[in-house]
Amino acid sequence: MKTKYKILTVLMLAMASSCKLDQVNPNAPAAEQALGTREGIIALSIGSRQFYSTTGLSSIILAPATTTREMKGFATFTTVLELEAGGTALPTANAAVLNYWSAMQREMAMCENIIANAPQISSIEPALLSGIMGQAYLFKAMALAELAMAFQQANITASTATPVTFVPRAQVFTEAVRLLDLGVAAVKANTPNSTYSGSVAGGDFDLINTLYAMQARINLMAGNYQKALDNANLVDLTKASRFIYSTQSPNPLYTLFNITRSYVPRDNFGLPAGLYYSGDQRYNFYFNGVKTIVGGEITVGLTGFAASQTTAIPVYLPDEIKLIKAEATLRLNGSLTDALAQINAVRTQTSGDLFGVNAGLSAYSGPVTNADLLLEVYKQRCAELYLSGLKWEDTRRFNRPAPPTDLSERNRIFYPYPDQERLNNPNTPADPAI
Repeated sequence: MKTKYKILTVLMLAMASSCKLDQVNPNAPAAEQALGTREGIIALSIGSRQFYSTTGLSSIILAPATTTREMKGFATFTTVLELEAGGTALPTANAAVLNYWSAMQREMAMCENIIANAPQISSIEPALLSGIMGQAYLFKAMALAELAMAFQQANITASTATPVTFVPRAQVFTEAVRLLDLGVAAVKANTPNSTYSGSVAGGDFDLINTLYAMQARINLMAGNYQKALDNANLVDLTKASRFIYSTQSPNPLYTLFNITRSYVPRDNFGLPAGLYYSGDQRYNFYFNGVKTIVGGEITVGLTGFAASQTTAIPVYLPDEIKLIKAEATLRLNGSLTDALAQINAVRTQTSGDLFGVNAGLSAYSGPVTNADLLLEVYKQRCAELYLSGLKWEDTRRFNRPAPPTDLSERNRIFYPYPDQERLNNPNTPADPAI
């Protein structure tokens, strides 16, 4: 076990954190040797998931949640103040934006090393290889989707051999979908064995259902509504997939709100009046009810998936899948009855959710038109998927108010590219105005 973690440390130190962002690492030769071993690939597979669930999620939650007004940055640090202000006040040197960019680049690099090297190791049996490859395709796709949600353009490979080129975010989503399809194909062709589930994934991570869920999520973002609906229908909603934490590898939400303490949740999910429901039981799940005035705004204490250092965080929520079905059906101009049934399955749930996120509302009673039901889907997503990092993309897809004229639901349209990337990569595109 000690050898495995030694290899994992060497591998993670050696992986490039972004496009040309790192100096030459003297540990690289050791890492290359480890990548040629069964033990090394297993260790890197564990490390890639652990990195995404800690450093990755911390960036995914912090920056977009501030940008979409879910939480308020109040500390007097420059990074916090810039992110809270948004708009033209968010500079290219902002550390939170750099951390977001760099974390996804590092995740991509680890996954690419697994994808390139694992099939070459004869001692990795096919039923272990399928799980390792499926997981690597999954996390690279998730990293790509995160980049596409935050930046107008991004790279689709983290290779540092030459300065990478950028492609429009629609193409980034397309590449993410392609990788997820490869992941599903790998797992379906050879069911991962107990070595994968025991030594790599752990019992709380459901690979095949997570692949289906991410296919549904990312196809929805890409505008592939029929594929989103088809994949959502494949997800077994009785199966949970979680990121697990310990005191040595703590929950990033707990760290952000109970240790760092530079940000605090806005009351009522950070939503303007008319977009949240009084009596929504999800309020009591996510918040502890202790309200404070910060900078003239009502803020509230966080609990839910931030309750402790060891509280698990879901990779996806079952009700996200129901809302994907509703939204995809509506965007395909499908059955209003079917869409409403999915919405009400989320609204009226009082118990039984795998993660305890129950709305406990009455059935929808408003106008039953395509536009009205789409607005209801947005409202439900804002409460159900609070602090998931998904709201920013939702504001675009639902054509919500945007800066510079309206900052109520987001204060940026896309992020600028980090200075460190621009200094090292001549292919970096021009920054968006806002």
